[in-house]
Amino acid sequence: MIALVTPDAEARQVAGDLAFPNGMVVTPDNSTLLISESFARRLTAFAIDDDGGLSNRRVWAEGLAPDAICMDADGAVWVQAADVRLATGREDSPGGAVVRIGEGGAVVPRVEHDRPIFGCALGGRDRKTLYLVASEWHGRDRVAETVEARTGRVLVVDAPAPGAGWP
Repeated sequence: MIALVTPDAEARQVAGDLAFPNGMVVTPDNSTLLISESFARRLTAFAIDDDGGLSNRRVWAEGLAPDAICMDADGAVWVQAADVRLATGREDSPGGAVVRIGEGGAVVPRVEHDRPIFGCALGGRDRKTLYLVASEWHGRDRVAETVEARTGRVLVVDAPAPGAGWP
């Protein structure tokens, strides 16, 4: 469920039936909200109405395992692609990846790493630095072990276009 909270602290549901919403971004013109639905393996777009409501729900891209997302000035979205080995079941797959994807699903570049990537953001002086948060992942049943191992890293990659939108 997505709720809108107004300046006078009123809340109302503006969307529902989401499969583990795990990241979102608003386009620079404030007209569209994109949400990563991790369990549905897609990015979903909504038009943002004048009253803050959401309408015109549509699939923006699918075939992903999205988590955190950020948008660039070209209108492409950088999205974490979960644990690639987990998704493919192949040991020769990278641990994790982040892709830059356009509406409809065209993958532009792809950045791979030896461990899953859990977050991404465009920042720096010109907003053309892609920051990636990566860590080993041992599964839901071994979260304490994962935390104790302290394998988290922040990776830095040059991006082809500066960040845009919100956040």
